[in-house]
Amino acid sequence: MQVLEAHKPFEIQEIELTDWKQRPVKNNFFELVLIKEGSGTQCINYNHYPYTKDSVFLLPPLKCHSFAITRPTRFVFLKFTDSFFKKGSRGMHIDRNEWFNEAAYILSNYNQLPGDIIKTDLDRQHLQNLVTMILQESRSYERESVQLITSLMTSILELLIRNIKKGSYFEMAQKVSDERITKMLAYINEHIDKPELLKIDNLAKTFMMSPTYVSEYFRKQVKISLREYIIKAKLKLVEIRLLNSDFTLSEIADDLGFTDVSHLSKTFKRYAGTSIREFKNNGEYMVLKRNSCAAPAQV
Repeated sequence: MQVLEAHKPFEIQEIELTDWKQRPVKNNFFELVLIKEGSGTQCINYNHYPYTKDSVFLLPPLKCHSFAITRPTRFVFLKFTDSFFKKGSRGMHIDRNEWFNEAAYILSNYNQLPGDIIKTDLDRQHLQNLVTMILQESRSYERESVQLITSLMTSILELLIRNIKKGSYFEMAQKVSDERITKMLAYINEHIDKPELLKIDNLAKTFMMSPTYVSEYFRKQVKISLREYIIKAKLKLVEIRLLNSDFTLSEIADDLGFTDVSHLSKTFKRYAGTSIREFKNNGEYMVLKRNSCAAPAQV
C-alpha cells in the first residue's frame, strides 16, 4: 500500500484498496476522487453507480458515501481543506475570496448525486494530467512546490465548475425535460451574492419569460418558491463560511445581501432550526445536508 500525503492546505493521497473502510469525515470542503485502476460501485445517499479506470467523483463532507470494490482499486484522493481559505495561510499569494467562492459554489450546488462528475473526454484528460502533476509535486512538497500546486488546484476548480454547470446537479424534485430550469438554477447560484440580478424582472428578461410567469414556472419545476430557494441557497453559503473560513458575521451578511447581522441570525435560525452560535459549536451542516443521506422510504 502506497500513501502519499501533502501538508495542509491540500491533502493528497494515493492508495490501493481491496476493501473499503469508512474514513473519518470532516466538515471541510469536498474531496475529488480519481480511479487510476480497478472497478466496483460507488454509493452516495443510497444511490449506486459503477466505476472503472479514469472515473472521477466528488465526495461530499457527509457519511453517506462508500465504494464496493470488485477489483483491487487504486484511488487518488484530493481534498480541498479549510485552512487554504484562512487569512493566515502562509506562502499563499492568491485571491482568497475568489478561491473560497469557487469552492463554495461547487460544494453548495453539488447535490450528493452518484456518478462521474466529468462530462467530456477532453476535460477528463485535463484533470488526469493536473492530478498527476500534483502527485509528482507532493512527493517533495517543498516551498517552491506550493505555488505550482496552488495554480494546478485553481485549474481543477475551474474544470469542476464547468462540468457541474453542464450536469443536472441542482435540487429538483424530479427530472424535467425543460433545460431552462437547469440554466436558471445555475444563473441564480452563480449570482447569489448579487440581489439585483435575482429580481423577477431581470430573471424574466434573462430567460425570455413574462415577469408574471417566472415565479409560477419556478415553483412548478423546483417544487418550492423562488424566494425560498434563494434564501436556502444563501444559507448554504453561510454555513460553508461559518465552518470553513474566518469571515466575520458582518462580512457574511454584507456579501450575501442580508440587511444586517440580526437579519442574518434570525433567518438562519428559522431555516436551520438552531442559532449561529450553536451551529458553530456543533460543527455540522444543517441546511446544506437537509434531505441528504436518507434511506429510501419503505414501500
